[in-house]
Amino acid sequence: MTATTTERPDLGPVKRTPAGFTPVTLRRKITDNLALVLVSLALLIALAPLVWLIATLVIRGIDPILSASWWQFDELHGGAFNAIVGTLQQTLLAAVISIPVGIFVAIYLVEYGARSVLARITTFMVDILSGVPSIVAALFIYSVWRTTLGLPRSGFVVALALVLLMIPIVVRSTEEMLKIVPQDLREASYALGVPKWRTIASIVLPTALSGIVTGVMLAVARVMGESAPVLILVGSTRAINNNPFDGNQQSLPLMMVQQYNNGSDSFDQVWGAALTLVILVAVVYFGAKLVSTLFAPKKA
Repeated sequence: MTATTTERPDLGPVKRTPAGFTPVTLRRKITDNLALVLVSLALLIALAPLVWLIATLVIRGIDPILSASWWQFDELHGGAFNAIVGTLQQTLLAAVISIPVGIFVAIYLVEYGARSVLARITTFMVDILSGVPSIVAALFIYSVWRTTLGLPRSGFVVALALVLLMIPIVVRSTEEMLKIVPQDLREASYALGVPKWRTIASIVLPTALSGIVTGVMLAVARVMGESAPVLILVGSTRAINNNPFDGNQQSLPLMMVQQYNNGSDSFDQVWGAALTLVILVAVVYFGAKLVSTLFAPKKA
């Protein structure tokens, strides 16, 4: 079959391929299919290391955590219960301090600060703090807490270092979520005579709640596996320390480093601690997403 030519009053003669496409339409379809192939290939490349990582964690770490001794109260028989307790306590303390501070800072930057000098300085400092390595944050807290104040090591000191790592992530994620809340919602609330603080608490924050929770959980996942603060700021212990403000306290990252230093015979416990850490992050994440779904504004 040969290409046909048809007359169109607006375009004049238009050549058509046997399939009925014009040359321009055919070129666009080929380009679109090529872009789809490239994007799909990029997706597979991005997923490959993630799937490989998860598969390796499960294969090499499932045996230790399925044994009853893994959930014992100390590490004498390979247990990790005390490390789990310490990790949760340190992360909880850091979250209790970081989340309110980060959200309030983001509210100021979006709702009150506008283009003020203080807002620009705060944004600059948040950007700087977001690039600070965990070892630098740990050394700073050590210099203030141990060297200057002469106070002892504890899980709370680790939480202070984690706060420095969490706040910029919470601020940035919350700030972006608040910016995408439609301005019409704010103006409608103001038109009804609702004060600004009430508008933020009752309309803006609930609308952006799902995205804020996601950002907070990214921050939690970021700090839960940090090893530098626990290596510098707290000592290990085989006992369960339920008081993070006094004494040494074990954690999963610290346990992983110690077991790795013990040699290849302890690598199973390293993988078990790593898988346990990932499971804890996943449980906290899905729990937070469930809470955000329950309290988010209902769609009509």
